[in-house]
Amino acid sequence: MTPPKNHEKNLKRGAFTRFLDSVEWLGNLLPHPVTLFAILCVLVVIASGIAGALGVSVADPRPANEGEWIAVNSLLNAEGLRRLVTEMVTNFTGFAPLGTVLVAMLGVGVAEHSGLLSASMRALVLNRSPRIVTYAIVFAGIMSNMAAELGYVVLIPLAAMIFHSLGRHPLAGLAAAFCGVSGGYSANLLIGTVDPLLSGITQEAARLLDPAYVVGAEANWFFMFVSTFFVTLIGGLVTERIVEPKLGKYDAADADSDIGQQSMQGLSAEEKRALKGTGLATLVLIGLIAMTVVPENGILRNPETGLISGSPFLSGIVVIVAVSFSLLGFIYGRLAGTMHNDRDVVNAMAKSMSSLGLYIVLVFFAAQFVALFNWSNFGTVTAVAGADLLESLGLRGPGLFALFILLCAFVNLSLGSASAQWAVTAPIFVPMLMLMGYAPEVIQAAYRIGDSVTNLITPMMSYFGLILAVATRYRNDMGIGTLVALMLPYTLFMLIGWSLLFFVWVFLLGLPVGPGSATHYTL
Repeated sequence: MTPPKNHEKNLKRGAFTRFLDSVEWLGNLLPHPVTLFAILCVLVVIASGIAGALGVSVADPRPANEGEWIAVNSLLNAEGLRRLVTEMVTNFTGFAPLGTVLVAMLGVGVAEHSGLLSASMRALVLNRSPRIVTYAIVFAGIMSNMAAELGYVVLIPLAAMIFHSLGRHPLAGLAAAFCGVSGGYSANLLIGTVDPLLSGITQEAARLLDPAYVVGAEANWFFMFVSTFFVTLIGGLVTERIVEPKLGKYDAADADSDIGQQSMQGLSAEEKRALKGTGLATLVLIGLIAMTVVPENGILRNPETGLISGSPFLSGIVVIVAVSFSLLGFIYGRLAGTMHNDRDVVNAMAKSMSSLGLYIVLVFFAAQFVALFNWSNFGTVTAVAGADLLESLGLRGPGLFALFILLCAFVNLSLGSASAQWAVTAPIFVPMLMLMGYAPEVIQAAYRIGDSVTNLITPMMSYFGLILAVATRYRNDMGIGTLVALMLPYTLFMLIGWSLLFFVWVFLLGLPVGPGSATHYTL
């Protein structure tokens, strides 16, 4: 009997699926994520003591610290113990994502329990092609980085709800949104908050060779504009061809009892009327917010520069979203008859907070691990050592940039902050690659690829714990291994595909990565 034409493709896909199953199995041999972070805290302390005793250190690449060394700090001593005991509470309360998540969920909880989110989802995706929904979620995730952490705390849980309502596996929706929000973090159709942050660091590094060199926030805009659609395509294909088929049919018995069985029933006349009223209220609210941002003297613009960049509007976007969701949720609830007074609003907020119990416990231990890791200097030492290794290989052209992207992706596994990693490595990479004939703007674009794609598979990413907590609502036995295996296909295909796009863009077509951005640099 002649095998079908796609027999070889099915075999390859089967082998890849078995690989993912192995990753999941190995990962889930690890203890509960909370226990794992507690164990990692102990290991960091012990490892820092050993490395400190051995004098592990690297030369500081920053010009201001020329001649100085970055050493691993031992935490296995009296000073380390005192610091842990005195700062344990502030490690937890000062953990950046915690406040953001709690504040945002107050507003989202009102919108969810009033029925606004459910009705809006049904109005949005009813009778739409499943494929359109998948790609729209990835695209929305990429664009959400304009609003700082909004994508993590709102879009990712919402995407899981949308897929659940459509009768699809909710973890596939979660994965698609996570891919867009975090894996596509650097891509956008507009200039985002990360652009001026990275360009400022790149400019300072470039001025080590050329004191007059200027790198603007728009330095990578052309490449990131196109990357938005490219990452959307990869994210949609991986979701539909790999992730969702591997997950199989969703079993509602695995979900928390408060999830229930969401369905895509048509909107009732009362729900339609409530949505129309809420839509009008939304327009009024948008108008009020615009009055504080659009005028040149808007009160939520940057008071020093008059720009939106670095403004109270952007830094306070989570508060604005929380208040907006609360108001609109209550308006919808009143019109639909699901909310009647302030007690209903308070109860909705309380229910929303109660669903975050696991996340709060997880964050406590994760915050301690991140703090200990930072105190030890392991991340910084790893970044500098990796950069030194890359420089010593003496490669040129695409091969050099391929290793550069891989190194950035690897360092990102342990040093999750884009700005922190670039602040340490840019003074090495930018001058080094400039001397090899490449412009700082191109170097920065390559860095952003490596810095984005491994966000999906590292527990060091600030919101990894939140994603895991949301996932466990739909699958009670969800572990770190399962989540990593779920997101690993996105990382692999985005790393390969996005890097190829970069090589074609820069080395084959010679296109500028941004307005006025040079590809090559000459002294």
